[in-house]
Amino acid sequence: MIKGIGIDIVEIERIEQIVNRKSKFATKILTEKEHELYQTLKDKRQLEFLAGRFAAKEAFVKAVGTGISKQYSWHDITIMREESGKPVMEVKGVEGHLHLSISHSRSYAIAQVIIESL
Repeated sequence: MIKGIGIDIVEIERIEQIVNRKSKFATKILTEKEHELYQTLKDKRQLEFLAGRFAAKEAFVKAVGTGISKQYSWHDITIMREESGKPVMEVKGVEGHLHLSISHSRSYAIAQVIIESL
């Protein structure tokens, strides 16, 4: 049974502006594992990666209905990828199946999360 659906879209240029103003933005949003992968990417790909992770984490908290709060912080949500490239989301304290899709264009990153009960 579906417990929640969330979607978020973000302008990559907006993320770039935030990164330029706040150099620690990536550290605030990304977990340690995500940040290690982020560091291996080139400039434009870093922005796409960061925008996609931001959108995915926002989509998750929308699916749950809480927003980023005391219940879930940015670092409670980790998004990695399988060998195939498929994104996989892990959230501390969440049971159930989490389905995640992330996509990018030149200007936008979008993510959708579906939470299913076990």
